[in-house]
Amino acid sequence: MNDPKVVRIVALSGGYSRKEADELLKMNAKLIASFSRALLSDLSAKQTQEEFDAVLLKTIMEIYEASI
Repeated sequence: MNDPKVVRIVALSGGYSRKEADELLKMNAKLIASFSRALLSDLSAKQTQEEFDAVLLKTIMEIYEASI
C-alpha cells in the first residue's frame, strides 16, 4: 500500500457483515471494496419494488460513504 505506484488496493467483504466491512473500509483510504455479496445481503424477492429500491439505494450509499 505504501508503494508510490499503488493507487488503491481492492478488498473483498467476504466473512464480514456489510456494516463491519464498511467500518474497516473507512479506516483505510487506500482500500476500495468489492461488495457483491454484501450488496445483496438485505435484498429479497419478497420485497415490493419500492422496498427493494430503497434497500438497494441505502446499501449503495453506505458502501459509497465508507469509500470516500
